[in-house]
Amino acid sequence: MTVAPLRIVEGGAEGGPIGRNPLRPVDLQDFRHLAPMNRWIYMPVGDLWPASSVNARVPPVPVYDRDGTPRIDKKGDPVTLPASQWLAEHRAVEQQTWVPGETTIIEDKLIAEGGWIAHPGARVFNLYRPPTIALGDASKAGPWIDHLRLIYQADAEHLLRWFAHRVQRPGEKVNHGIVLAGAPGIGKDTLLEPVKAAVGPWNFGDVSPVQLLGRFNGFLQSVILRVSEARDMGEANRFQVYEHCKTLLAAPPDVLRVDRKNVQEYAVPNVVGVVFTTNRPTDALYLPADDRRHYVAASEATHEDFDEAYWSRLWGWYQDGGGIGHVAAHLYSVDLSDWNPFAPPPKTAAFRAIVDAGRSVEDSDLADALDRLDWPEAVTLGDLESATVDDGFKEWLRDRKNRRQVPHRMKEAGYAPVRNDAAKDGFFKMHGRRQVVYARDTLTIAQQLSAARTLVEEAR
Repeated sequence: MTVAPLRIVEGGAEGGPIGRNPLRPVDLQDFRHLAPMNRWIYMPVGDLWPASSVNARVPPVPVYDRDGTPRIDKKGDPVTLPASQWLAEHRAVEQQTWVPGETTIIEDKLIAEGGWIAHPGARVFNLYRPPTIALGDASKAGPWIDHLRLIYQADAEHLLRWFAHRVQRPGEKVNHGIVLAGAPGIGKDTLLEPVKAAVGPWNFGDVSPVQLLGRFNGFLQSVILRVSEARDMGEANRFQVYEHCKTLLAAPPDVLRVDRKNVQEYAVPNVVGVVFTTNRPTDALYLPADDRRHYVAASEATHEDFDEAYWSRLWGWYQDGGGIGHVAAHLYSVDLSDWNPFAPPPKTAAFRAIVDAGRSVEDSDLADALDRLDWPEAVTLGDLESATVDDGFKEWLRDRKNRRQVPHRMKEAGYAPVRNDAAKDGFFKMHGRRQVVYARDTLTIAQQLSAARTLVEEAR
């Protein structure tokens, strides 16, 4: 029997220095064994293979004695191991993650819920792949800069620095997302195309608001995540999207859990930067007045401001004039020395417009009811219903489909729900039924609980 072609062996009792077989597109060195799942990582793309697939594509690995000579069995044939077994013994990793700026194999540490912990000898496979774009001439990025300034004018400088931060420091969190608002057909996505190439297309995620709320969240492995064409999904869903995005838009949490279909969950650093694109921001997004996680840029441009020749020139420059590379070079050259990615973003006029649009007639009715109750320390929906004189607001409070909106309306009014720590379900029992009690959010947790208990006692 002929000895199988030599592959990489990392030295030791059963190996010697050998290299890749150039005749094989899939080779032993393309794999790592992911011990917790007993699967084999195909390193070029991060896919997980079963042992049978590895062994079908990679020949058995010859076994060597300590002196480097091939080991022979009693029949005179070379001793070999299935490729999957050799990989499990010699090229295993304890975890996988996704970390911009780190090596493919991260040595001597593990990632946990709170971040990295030292662990000598441990190895983590890094799914991140850096961009491969060839940089052009930063001084020739004018057409893209002109497009940015044409559609976003006063917001252009902030957007430029946000994009540059994603390109220059992909492993660092920027503690706010971007909302790109404007009429359809003005080139919002065209603006992002060179940025996508600069961070690496595989590091640029795209999801709809519905996908954003789903279980599977592999999109967290993104330097930039675009929530495409956020549009009105009903008031309750706008609140859900806002609450869901809190952990994505700012750190802490410093680590997020990635849940991909048919893959065991794993931890990644929270470095994703989120861009919302929308044609109708006041209908699509909910933002409270105290929000510190969104920078809203709104364009006054319209589709009619651009003719076909404009798009032909810009995209022709992207594709044939080296424009993509020139923009990437420009983003790498932007000076970020005086830009703080952790600071809350400025509140633009467009931001305030979304906040104002989120205020409904129910907010006024709620404030009127609280006025009549003299803004108590604790209150229930039943108290509010009794205090209101507007039949429409009474019906709104009674309607179960509005229950998800109530906490947000109460929050806007300065009240937070109080959990009853003496009941498994967290509710307080009053007037023969379980109820939610809201307390002033200026009180401490202990004071809120005390106010809720006083309200319950008074109701007996």
